[in-house]
Amino acid sequence: MNPIILIPARMAATRLPDKPLADIGGLPMIVRVLRQAEKAGVGPVVVAAGDREIVEAVEAAGGRAVLTDPDLPSGSDRILAALAAVDPAGAHDVVINLQGDMPFVEAGVIAACAGLLAREAGCDVATVVAAEASPDDRANPDVVKAVLAMAADGASGRALYFTRSTLYGDGPVWRHVGIYGYRRAALERFTAAPPSPLERREKLEQLRGLEMGLSYWAAVADAAPISVDNPADLKEARAFAKANP
Repeated sequence: MNPIILIPARMAATRLPDKPLADIGGLPMIVRVLRQAEKAGVGPVVVAAGDREIVEAVEAAGGRAVLTDPDLPSGSDRILAALAAVDPAGAHDVVINLQGDMPFVEAGVIAACAGLLAREAGCDVATVVAAEASPDDRANPDVVKAVLAMAADGASGRALYFTRSTLYGDGPVWRHVGIYGYRRAALERFTAAPPSPLERREKLEQLRGLEMGLSYWAAVADAAPISVDNPADLKEARAFAKANP
């Protein structure tokens, strides 16, 4: 297995414009994500940038970035475009899609995602979950939940479904963390397919993969990392950086 980590990022975020360059403790957010990805030691790290400003910020920090079409419809399309640019010969058979808005994601979480693909021969796409942070998560449509058939060790499970809906009954509710590890062939199949009915209904692109018959597995993380989607999240991230220099 020869993984590469690709981090999609673009400036035109609706709820927090220019967020890849948002200053968090003296570093642009995208640079913080880059550093965490490098610590994981999984493979080379490249930012798939939708804008020249992001490329410049990454390169100024000593990282590698490739400029992609800003009008690409999704992060998955962006990483596929970047992959074609940086690895046209297909040397990397596994692609880790790490979101550019998780500045404090643990390196071990990234490594666990890649490890699932190494361990589970039938896994097409690996991802990550964490236990609910509070009972309110169960009914919050902004919290995406993963329904898993857990492995015996409780450290991972095969994903049966992802949903924004309320989950009832006893047992843990797993919050989905937006990290994906694709086998390269699965990524190519996924991006070539049109949005599926369940994907359009729930507005969750991973449901396209499930409807296509791809096998998803999820590793269990200790906690969901801070995800910066709006000004309140950015304030939380800055406070975390100040408390954890």
